[in-house]
Amino acid sequence: MSSAYTLDFSPLMPWPFLAVCAAIVLLLTVYGLWRRARGTLLRCCAALLAIAALANPVARREERSGLPDIAVAVIDESPSQGIGDRQRQADEAEAALRQKLGEIENLEVRIVRAGKSGTETAERNEGTRLFSALTLALSDLPRHRLAGSILVTDGQVHDMPEITAAQDVTAAPVHVLLTGRPDERDRRLVVRNAPTFGMINQDLTVTLRVDDSGAAPNEMAQLHFRQEDAGEQTLSVPVGRDVTVPFRLSRAGQSLLEFEVAPVEGELTPHNNQVALSVNGVRDRLRVLLVTGEAHAGERVWRNLLKADPNVDLVHFTILRPPDKQDGTPIRELSLIAFPIRELFELKLNDFDLIIFDRYRRRGILPTSYFENIANYVARGGALLEVSGPAYATPLSLYRTPLADIFPGRPTGTVRTEPFLPMLSATGSRHPVTAGLPDSVGPDGKPTWSRWFRVINVEQPRGHTLLETPNREPLLVLDRVDQGRIAQIYSDHIWLWARGYEGGGPQAELLRRLSHWLMKEPDLEEEALRAHARGGRLEVERRSLTEHREPVTVVKPDGSETSLMLEERGNGISGGALPADIPGIYRVRDGEREAVATVGAINPREFADPRATPAILKPLADASHGSVHWLRDGLPDIRLVDKPTSRAARDAAGRNWIGLYRQNDYVVTGLTLTPLALPLAVLAGLLGLMLLMWRRESR
Repeated sequence: MSSAYTLDFSPLMPWPFLAVCAAIVLLLTVYGLWRRARGTLLRCCAALLAIAALANPVARREERSGLPDIAVAVIDESPSQGIGDRQRQADEAEAALRQKLGEIENLEVRIVRAGKSGTETAERNEGTRLFSALTLALSDLPRHRLAGSILVTDGQVHDMPEITAAQDVTAAPVHVLLTGRPDERDRRLVVRNAPTFGMINQDLTVTLRVDDSGAAPNEMAQLHFRQEDAGEQTLSVPVGRDVTVPFRLSRAGQSLLEFEVAPVEGELTPHNNQVALSVNGVRDRLRVLLVTGEAHAGERVWRNLLKADPNVDLVHFTILRPPDKQDGTPIRELSLIAFPIRELFELKLNDFDLIIFDRYRRRGILPTSYFENIANYVARGGALLEVSGPAYATPLSLYRTPLADIFPGRPTGTVRTEPFLPMLSATGSRHPVTAGLPDSVGPDGKPTWSRWFRVINVEQPRGHTLLETPNREPLLVLDRVDQGRIAQIYSDHIWLWARGYEGGGPQAELLRRLSHWLMKEPDLEEEALRAHARGGRLEVERRSLTEHREPVTVVKPDGSETSLMLEERGNGISGGALPADIPGIYRVRDGEREAVATVGAINPREFADPRATPAILKPLADASHGSVHWLRDGLPDIRLVDKPTSRAARDAAGRNWIGLYRQNDYVVTGLTLTPLALPLAVLAGLLGLMLLMWRRESR
């Protein structure tokens, strides 16, 4: 508690009026002195005394209570602080700051933690937001009480504004205490340019660069490139220069590309040595070849289904009559165009994404060699769908061609024609092509879709039977042939669903899924392991035709492993989730398959350059007359210094000490006002001056 005296005024008349009166008195005094008039100075003193009395001077006495100065210490807890012994340095510096600042009298200390990267921050790729935390800590703090700010960080700050926009912060010294070492080395992989989508089976490129602060001239690095379903390759690339890596997408949907550069001895962290890119594969246009062996009621259904999709280029031929039929019809009237057999089944066969044979029978139109071409096309990765008609059970069956080597079902030669309800098999209830089809399960456990009336009997087929009759006769069978896929429907009555017979059925959805499975759509793989990062959690999903009771192994970005038990969710899917609090690449393994998910940005700013540096924060420290010190050299002493009266004052720091301003702020707890212009004293003074003026002028 202290007292302070000041002189104040409480004018009885407005200040402009008093100023005009004083100016008039001054002019009259000058005029009187010029004319040598007697009593001029006495008249001036009397007038000034009257003006002073109207100004009403007051003696002001304040009782003041001092307020403590405030120092703010910001502790960086960003992920880059976990490199090396930075966290230990920061913890020791925090403890020492608490002790030293606590020993200073009349000083309040605020400790603020900043830069801790949660999952949402990592996904937004905001990096270390140290300045935002400092600004928030100062938002409710009076600037005339701020003694200074102390930042404990590695210097990698990603929200630094212009110095002109940081005037509130630079009103007091800002001192930076750097963790880490000034001679650190780090190798990192930087993505310069990468596509977000690309056409299937077309050349694409990713541009990357290996940066290394301690690399020798012309040094080479080993770059490992992994692509789903394409294996791994190793490239030798120069350090410090952009390199282009070509690749191709073999399927539609998301494909994950992983790049990793071999670490070097002595580098800070391997976290930025790898990146994962997600590229969406897009088909230019789906080319489908539909060959209908004979006109029938379901032919229009197939055509309408395929033509309804604008991304489908459909080539459709219907064989209306065998070539050996002779009835005198002119050749020019047999067809609108000649059937381009050689062009379709030899020259451009590999250009098609899907081939469909609908109730086709051998008529001598396609030579045996063309069926061999189709079998080879499937083995090399093509897709074939065969919808069987009654002819499949006769000697004219397609099974009597080289396609028999790839067909999953061998006909027995019998056809059953009676009403039956298509049913999901045990495998079909878990396979993504048929699992969860609309109306697949009714109140009585049976499907609610309509009946079919014909099934071509086959012997126990290869592959997976998804639909069957109540007598366990196969209806829909899927199989893999080398790199390709094939599907057979042993009935030609699926069109009844499209026509709405007895309520119809999910014909469009079933055939959509079926065609996408044939073309290797990733979402329709029957054996798959997937991982996704959503809302701060890693979600793992496993689809399988058999139930698994073994947990999956999750490898976190820091190399630690944890087990996750997946719970059955129905339709062949089991899933689970765990917190994903570390940004980076997560790997999930179940013993046979591996899935990869990225948490946060592909190339996070936090690890773009994790080397400790004073360059970012030094302009802020210089503008506030602060300083930058390395903690490896020890924590500097802390002193209170008087606040300078001008911005040209010297820095509030030295070689081994840092200074905080002594603001001497206070609050007024009491106030006493004593008038100095007492009425009687003023009146006596005026009477005395008037007597002196009369005596002087009367001589």
